Amino acid sequence: MAGESKAKVIPLHGNSGRAAAARRAGQRADAARRHPSLLTDSDVRASADQIAAVVREIDQHRTAASLAAPEDATPNELALGIAAVAEFVRKRLTGDYVVDEFGFDQHLNNAVFLPLLRFFFNSWFRVEVSGIENLPEAGAALVVANHAGVLPWDGLMASVAVHDHHPTNRDLRLLAADMVFDMPVMGQAARKAGHTMACTSDAHRLLAGGELTAVFPEGYKGLGKHFTDRYKLQRFGRGGFVSAALRTKAPIVPCSIVGSEEIYPMIADVKLLARLFGLPYFPITPLFPLAGPAGLVPLPSKWHIAFGTPIETADYDDSAADDPMVTFELTDHVRETIQQTLYQLLANRRNMFFG
Repeated sequence: MAGESKAKVIPLHGNSGRAAAARRAGQRADAARRHPSLLTDSDVRASADQIAAVVREIDQHRTAASLAAPEDATPNELALGIAAVAEFVRKRLTGDYVVDEFGFDQHLNNAVFLPLLRFFFNSWFRVEVSGIENLPEAGAALVVANHAGVLPWDGLMASVAVHDHHPTNRDLRLLAADMVFDMPVMGQAARKAGHTMACTSDAHRLLAGGELTAVFPEGYKGLGKHFTDRYKLQRFGRGGFVSAALRTKAPIVPCSIVGSEEIYPMIADVKLLARLFGLPYFPITPLFPLAGPAGLVPLPSKWHIAFGTPIETADYDDSAADDPMVTFELTDHVRETIQQTLYQLLANRRNMFFG
């Protein structure tokens, strides 16, 4: 009829080659499931290439559709989410990502680890960040922070703070305890997230490479202290981090974290159980171990992460890194700076859960 609108027919001939390739890839994958011995390396590479080609085709159509859409049209969040997942899968299948000498997989970190941590950063701990301008836009710096909370949530939240609040979205490379990397799954995840062992050699390599590096000199002494000792800094190791900063001329940035002390209020440490399980401490909190796995959920305390004024090391001569007096004085100066900033932040805090 004359009044009826004619349906628009979209030719599919241009996509027939892609569709056929996808069908062949699917048939080959189906045959491989039935007969695994028939799957060769060339088949795997061919299938990955074909899948990647189909994903690129989808992206091209999505881009063309978005250009043709009116300016006031709202994007389909589901479509954007599917496209993001497809792009992630394409890069993983084709190897279009880089892993550095420490095992840091930035593509995986940005797509998987950081989004998971952002829920805790934004909604659970509601972290407030200040002094981010004290971190350099490029080049090395050593961030030195207090450590507390039974489990090292403070390091993870500091990494999100730097990535999401820094003008150039820099990655914070954490120096973690050896025990983290001895754990089967946790060790691999830590490596892929960009972290490495807390030793002077690795600290020097990261700083020499221009990386933003973080260290927690209190170590287990800070993580495993009782709730009654909260926000009282423990002894800062032997100053190895200061030596690494002096050798690489990297500035030292004191970092004070308020809020981490309240996530697992530790009321006792059962040393017998700690020795039995090979742990540095076995914490007893109001919820753990009585509440079972639920006791591992951190309490939603309100956090504040403050990055202080950098302490420059460029003016020290080359022999300063080997001088015990210089390293001791610098270590003590950093520790006192963090402690005084903690007192100031606590004085301005109204409530541990509401800030």
